[in-house]
Amino acid sequence: MNGTARFAGEQHRGPDLVELLALSAFGDHDAFRRLYLTVAGPVFGLVRRVLRDHAQSEEVTQEVMLEVWRTAARYRPERGEVMTWILTLAHRRAVDRVRSAQAATDRDRRAAAQAQATAYDDVAEQVEHRLEQEQVRRCLASLTELQRESVTLAYYRGHTYREAAEMLGAPLGTIKTRLRDGLIRLRDCLGVGS
Repeated sequence: MNGTARFAGEQHRGPDLVELLALSAFGDHDAFRRLYLTVAGPVFGLVRRVLRDHAQSEEVTQEVMLEVWRTAARYRPERGEVMTWILTLAHRRAVDRVRSAQAATDRDRRAAAQAQATAYDDVAEQVEHRLEQEQVRRCLASLTELQRESVTLAYYRGHTYREAAEMLGAPLGTIKTRLRDGLIRLRDCLGVGS
């Protein structure tokens, strides 16, 4: 075989990726540049098919090539071709990017749904609380003055029955009776089941 035919055959076959990767593992920048020029196109094509976004595909391709540079020494020829190894790295990285993007989207949706539900629930809860307060005020107003004062002192201000009796200047038995009667009337007014 003459030199020209052999040279043409080598041109057609392309560079020896195993050799370029081995040299890259030893820090040979020129070998890595040649490896990069040979494999970056197929890597980008694979990544682009997975991601479908040009800018992200370029970014992931760069990440993959950086990983190839950093991990070139881990390649084992007996486990497969260099191109297969690199494309496997590319595919994994692209799938990781899709999963990461999906997880971020899911987190954003959950956060938005929770924020919306919380805001709605807060408003509903505040309205319900105000309506309940208004109903309690209305029902308290329907009690006799001694019943209302007894309930207010014992249940809203935390005084004991004896303290309420002293504050109102009424016998303890009277306060207990007024409290019981007042609570029954409140229960009936508020519509609470007995």
